[in-house]
Amino acid sequence: MVVIALWVIIGEQITGVTADATVNARLVTVRAPIAGDLEFPTRALGGSVVRNEVLGSVEDRRVDAVRLDDLAMEVALTEAAVARHTALQDETNAIIEALGKRAQTYRARRIDEIETRLAYARERLALLENGVFPAGFDIAPPQDAGVERAAEPAADGLQALWINAVSERIAVLENELESTRAGAFLGDGYNDAPNSEQRIAELQTERAAHAAAIAEAEARRDAYADRLDAERLRVNRAREAELVSPVSGRLWQVVNSNGTNVQRGDPVARLLDCGSVIVTASVTESVYNSLTIGGEATFRPMGDRRDFEATVIRLAGAGAATIYANLAVAPSERHLQRFDVALSVPGLAADPELTCAVGRTGRAFFDRRPLDWIRGLWG
Repeated sequence: MVVIALWVIIGEQITGVTADATVNARLVTVRAPIAGDLEFPTRALGGSVVRNEVLGSVEDRRVDAVRLDDLAMEVALTEAAVARHTALQDETNAIIEALGKRAQTYRARRIDEIETRLAYARERLALLENGVFPAGFDIAPPQDAGVERAAEPAADGLQALWINAVSERIAVLENELESTRAGAFLGDGYNDAPNSEQRIAELQTERAAHAAAIAEAEARRDAYADRLDAERLRVNRAREAELVSPVSGRLWQVVNSNGTNVQRGDPVARLLDCGSVIVTASVTESVYNSLTIGGEATFRPMGDRRDFEATVIRLAGAGAATIYANLAVAPSERHLQRFDVALSVPGLAADPELTCAVGRTGRAFFDRRPLDWIRGLWG
């Protein structure tokens, strides 16, 4: 019995145990995304927050919007240019349409005129060929200029010349009729097209120029519109921005109060990230040197009979003050004089009372103890 008692006493005393163990978690700082006046409604410290919850906002009523106004003016000017060229193009199309109808009327009447003259010329030819020889005729026989006629030709010779002249006129009229139907106009002093068709060709060139100007103005307008949208988005973001919680946890500290003017990047509040709960502890040098990353341990909260399985996740050694810069609970001077150990305790997240119990203390054990089976029965 004495041996067993000594074994229990010595086993309980030499077991690797922490001098202090504290439930800890990472702090997340919410900073002002823009400069402006802070609107942060009063919230109780320690109050719970959820991920993506709006905590407040920052508004800058003096945001610079000069560039936004300039781009809006450029968009309006390009839209006016598009409207102007579109109106000119529509007017040109109307003139082209009117001239086209005029050209069609001219061509139709020109064809009717040639066909009429051709019909009468054919009638004259038929009369001449049938022996009808009038005393006077409107077609003079061809003569060589400056050559004296020795004598008047005979009647039959003059009739042959008149038949030849009428045949020539018929051939010319047929050629002129065919070319007119094909769109080319022949005649003394005429161009290949009437004035209306020439004017249509000029207006079509102007219409093409207006179409190119419209395309250019629309491309410029679209480019300015894209830049205007981007500038409007920038101004909106610079004018007002929401403060959103990046984690689910608790409000740990309010750095700037409601109504204060903050600059971009200034801290507004600090949140406790309940999803990063760990246990920090310190041990003696002998115990520290016996530990390894991934080693098993046990954590027992103070005033609680339950033991939670733990795993060693960090061995920071002595004087590990810098690693606590972003943690909620800073180490004590006694803690820094020993060797720092961090534990992962998954069971804490499953317990409603300990899921985010930052600051709760306890003890951590790294070896099996003789009375663990009794503690298990008791627990």
